[in-house]
Amino acid sequence: MADLLAPIPGAAHSEVGGLIIDEVEAGDGRVKRVIYPAGWRWSERMQQVSGTERCQHAHVGFLVAGSMKVEQADGSITEFVAPAPVVVLPGHDGWVQGDEPAVLVQVDFGAETMQRMGLGA
Repeated sequence: MADLLAPIPGAAHSEVGGLIIDEVEAGDGRVKRVIYPAGWRWSERMQQVSGTERCQHAHVGFLVAGSMKVEQADGSITEFVAPAPVVVLPGHDGWVQGDEPAVLVQVDFGAETMQRMGLGA
């Protein structure tokens, strides 16, 4: 697990709301490694940062470590346990399950992720 948490050489590094993000530009998009610490929850750590009731970003990637749950506005809950592909639509809350960090490798196109990934409007 330590290798998954080590800084990525050449990547832009940032930290926001308790998340550790290393990202690299890839054409018109970005490849990100996001580390969600144990106990992290979007509504507790990011809601004030974003100013929205729920996360308004789409997430497409692969969970390489840990476990997460995501709740959509309609109350439906999806659990992701590594190793697992991840597709999460905007309008969600999410949290880390268990005592280990969750590590997500994500591909995104900013505000155009939904359209570029063919996930609807």
